[in-house]
Amino acid sequence: MSNRPLSPHLQIYRPQLTSVLSITHRATGVALSLGTMVLLYWLQAVARGPEAYAAAQEFLGCWLVKLVLAGWTWAFFYHLCNGIRHLFWDAGKGFELRHVYASGYTVLAAATTLTALTWGYVLFVAGGAA
Repeated sequence: MSNRPLSPHLQIYRPQLTSVLSITHRATGVALSLGTMVLLYWLQAVARGPEAYAAAQEFLGCWLVKLVLAGWTWAFFYHLCNGIRHLFWDAGKGFELRHVYASGYTVLAAATTLTALTWGYVLFVAGGAA
C-alpha cells in the first residue's frame, strides 16, 4: 500500500494565480460582510445625534481604523472588479488561459489603483474627512 494521499490537496498543488484569486474573492466577500458593520455603526451614530456622530468620527479618524478601512476599500474594489470578470465568464468570454491570467492581473491592478485614487481623494482633496 502506498503512502500517497487518496485525493489531491494543498500540500500537493502549488498555488496558482487562478486559485489565489478565487480564494481572495471569497475572502473579500467575507471581509465586506464584516466591514458593513462599521458602516452600520456610522449610520447609527448619524441617527443618534451630534455627540454620537462626533464620537464615531473620532474613532474612524484613528490611523489604525483608517488602515483597516483602506483594506476594506481594496476588498470592495477587488470584489467588484473580479465580479465583472466573472460576468464576462458567464457570457462565455475570456476562458483562454492567456485571457484568464491577463484579466486576473488586471483585476489586481484595477483594485489597487481604484483604492489608491479613493484614498488619495479622501486624504488630500476632501481634507481627511474619513
